[in-house]
Amino acid sequence: MGRHRAPEGATTDFDAATSALADVTGDYAVDVAHTRIGIRARHAMVTTVRGAFTHFSGTAHLDTARPSASSVTLRISTASIDTGTPDRDGHLRSPDFLDVERYPEMRFTSTDVEQVDDEVYRVTGDLTIKDMTRSVSVDFTLTGSALDPFGNTRVGFEGALAIKRSDWDLTWNTVLDTGGVLVSDRIQVEFDVSAIKVS
Repeated sequence: MGRHRAPEGATTDFDAATSALADVTGDYAVDVAHTRIGIRARHAMVTTVRGAFTHFSGTAHLDTARPSASSVTLRISTASIDTGTPDRDGHLRSPDFLDVERYPEMRFTSTDVEQVDDEVYRVTGDLTIKDMTRSVSVDFTLTGSALDPFGNTRVGFEGALAIKRSDWDLTWNTVLDTGGVLVSDRIQVEFDVSAIKVS
């Protein structure tokens, strides 16, 4: 059994993904209603706090014959951070962290796409937070493709990115009396993406 996985055969197991399309080449828009951009960080060195950004937009061009011709763009409203706790969300929006009034948006723009496995694509690009831009790479797994009941061609991708928030000047912290800090420097950004073909 994998780490943080329900036992095999448990009711939380998903049905197998559908891969109905051999060629998913085309232009896509991220389906916000069926996409999650999540974050998680260590809190007080003992547990993990999770949240998500709820307002964002994104586009992708997929080229299965020439993956290097593929591209991705993503724009995220920093004020849309939601961890389920209003006080914590207010702190994350403040100048201590995202400073959403000065920096209302985070952006990712791909600079290179390479296929590293049958269904895995490494997307390298520029991640901009608080007007600071650094290059990052995310491995995305193509989780499925389908024609939905409304006639939309749909593809799914999953990926995760570990970053050090201090690299983008997100440095607020408090030292604990027992050692360590209140909020981990290393955080994880999680992508569960559903995209609809537009052309």
